[in-house]
Amino acid sequence: MSTKEYDIVIIGAGIAGINAAYRIQALLPQHRYVILEARETAGGTWDLFRYPGVRLDSDIHTFGFSWHPYDGDTNMMDGDSVFNYLNETAKQYGIDNHILFNHRVRRAAWSSADNLWNVTSTHLDKEVCIRATYVFFATGYFDHQEPLRAQIPGLDDFGGVIVHPQFWPANLDYLGKRIAVIGSGATAISLVPKLAETAFTVTMVQRSANYILPIPSPGGNRWARFLSSTLPHKVKRFAWLAVTLVGYYACRKFPGAAKDYLLGLVQKQLPKHIQADPHFTPGYNVWDQRLLACPDGDFFESLHRGNVRIETANIQTCTPNSIVLDNGKSIEVDLVITATGHKLQFGGGSTLEIDGKVCDISKRCLWNGMMLQGVPNAFFALGYLTNASWTMGVDVTALSACRLINYMAKRDILAAMPHAKGPLDPTVRPIWNLNSTYMAVGGDSLPKSGIVSPWQPRTNYIADYLQAKYWSFSDGLEFTRAA
Repeated sequence: MSTKEYDIVIIGAGIAGINAAYRIQALLPQHRYVILEARETAGGTWDLFRYPGVRLDSDIHTFGFSWHPYDGDTNMMDGDSVFNYLNETAKQYGIDNHILFNHRVRRAAWSSADNLWNVTSTHLDKEVCIRATYVFFATGYFDHQEPLRAQIPGLDDFGGVIVHPQFWPANLDYLGKRIAVIGSGATAISLVPKLAETAFTVTMVQRSANYILPIPSPGGNRWARFLSSTLPHKVKRFAWLAVTLVGYYACRKFPGAAKDYLLGLVQKQLPKHIQADPHFTPGYNVWDQRLLACPDGDFFESLHRGNVRIETANIQTCTPNSIVLDNGKSIEVDLVITATGHKLQFGGGSTLEIDGKVCDISKRCLWNGMMLQGVPNAFFALGYLTNASWTMGVDVTALSACRLINYMAKRDILAAMPHAKGPLDPTVRPIWNLNSTYMAVGGDSLPKSGIVSPWQPRTNYIADYLQAKYWSFSDGLEFTRAA
C-alpha cells in the first residue's frame, strides 16, 4: 500500500471541495493539499444527476462562488451549465491539478500519538494511504451510491420501468409513455415540465402539497430587471441574499399572511381544471419544509398542457400496469419515477476512527456547524437547506477552517478538538430544521446540534460569516500544543 503525505486532505471534488481548495490556496499558501474524488470527473452532485430538467433550485448569484461569479444572464441554471461552471472554475484556478480521481475514501483514522490523519482510499482495486494533519470532508449530505428506497405499496408488482432520478439511465426512452412521478419536491417539479414535452401523459402523485414559488428570469419583472447583469456581482449577490433572508423571517413571523400570499401567487398560475386545494395547499407553515422554486413558473405552465395532471392521495397499491390511489382512482402508467428524496449520509460513507475506535457520528454534536465533538482537526462542509444557498454555508466552513489552521500554526498547536466543558444539554435538535420525509427517515444517522452556542446549528449567513471571520477560538475547543 502506497503512502503519501500532505498537510490537508479534501474529500470530494464537488462545489464544496472546489471552494475549500480555493480558500486553502488563497489563505494557506504554504500548505500542501490534495483532493480525493471517488468519481472520474469533478462536479459532485452535478456530475451525478442527469435526469431531464435537472437544475438549481436557488439563484446562481448566491449559489455560485463569491470569488468567481458566474458571468451570465440567468438566475436558475440547468444542471449541465452548473457542471461546466464548476469544472471551468477548477481548471482556471489550477485546482484540477490537485485532484486524484477514482479514489474512494474508505477510512479516516486519527492518531493522537502522531497528531495525524491516515486516510485510506481505494484506487484501481488498490489501497492508497495519505497522511495529513487536517481532513476536510466536502462530501455533502446524501449517499451518492445508493438511493432512498421508495416506500410504495405493491411497487414490486409493477411490470413497467421504475427509475430513481439519482441514477437516470442514459438511454431511457420516455417518448409517448404514460409516466407517474412519485413525489412533489424539487426534483419532481423539475422533472414534470421536461417530461411533458414528449410523454403521452405525466401524472405527479403526492401525499401532500408543497409551497412553490415562481422565480422570474432577469427580464421577467421589475425586480428581476433591477437585478440585471449590468449590476456588479456583489450587489446582485447581496440583493438575492437579502430578499431570501427577509422573506424567510417574515414568513416565520407571519405564517398566516405568508401562506395567503404564496397561495395567491399559485392560484393565478393554475389552469381552471386544477384547484389550489388540496394540490397546492400544504398542511404546514411556509418554510417548515424547504420552499420550492421554479424558473418563470415552468411547472405551472406544464399544468396547462393537456397531458399533465396532479393527484394528491396515498398510493394504495400497484398493479402490473397501474397505480391505485386511496381516493379510488387508478392511473395507467408505463414508467414510474420515484422522486421521493435522498438517502442521507454523513462523511461520504467512510469509517471514522479515533485512536483505533470507530466514531459513531450520530451520537455527537457539531461545533459551530463544522467540527464534530471529540474529533480533532476534521472539518465538515455543510451548507444551508432553507434560507440561503448551499454554497454560502460550505464557504463559511472553509473560511473558518483556514482561519483556525492559521491560528494553530502561529502558536505551535498540533490539534484542535471540539470539547464540551460540561455535559451538553440533553435537549438536542437536528442540524437542519426540516420535516421533509427523507429527513424524517434518515435524520437519526446525522450528527446533532445543541441549543446553546457553540453547538447551535447555523441559521443566518450574515451572522455565521461574521463569526467565521472574527470569532474567538476559546469557546469549546481543546488544543494540543507542541512539547
